[in-house]
Amino acid sequence: MNYYDENAQEFFDGTVDADMSQHHEEFLKLIPENGTILDAGCGSGRDTLKFKSLGYNVKAIDGSEEMCKLASEYSGVDVKHMQFQDINFIDEIDGIWASASLLHVPSEEIEYVLDKLKNSLRKTGILYASFKYGDFEGERNGRFFNDLTEDTAIDLFEKTGFEVIKTWLTNDSRPERKDRWTNILVRKI
Repeated sequence: MNYYDENAQEFFDGTVDADMSQHHEEFLKLIPENGTILDAGCGSGRDTLKFKSLGYNVKAIDGSEEMCKLASEYSGVDVKHMQFQDINFIDEIDGIWASASLLHVPSEEIEYVLDKLKNSLRKTGILYASFKYGDFEGERNGRFFNDLTEDTAIDLFEKTGFEVIKTWLTNDSRPERKDRWTNILVRKI
């Protein structure tokens, strides 16, 4: 998280305007009207603000104290400084939005984190996550990444008790970036 604390404004500026509307649409059509969404690893608060503006009850967390400050100010939601491993919601979330955030969890901890997230969800709750496409795990440009392909994402989420609704590959929504992304939408079973 040191990377995000030290580069918070630069990261905020580089991500706050990314167009995530296609992903929002896929996710929100499965969330009840006025439902509760957890923006897990909210970064700039871009998606927190969008969900709030659409009438959802939004809880937001991030592992970087500096990102929490920027996201709180931007979104008007009190973003809690919290690591995924410390999540303690029980059966109170309708949908979890984990856009480009779970990819920072090492493979030896990811199942534990997914169990925490699953326990946070109400029955048949929905989770969206995105990972850089590939099979790399390690440090890249000062940050830790755990990349997944569609197949490895499906295996991981099914293994931890989720039903896979859909997976899809996308290009980065920031035109200057050439990254490919694995997107996955799952339901608690």
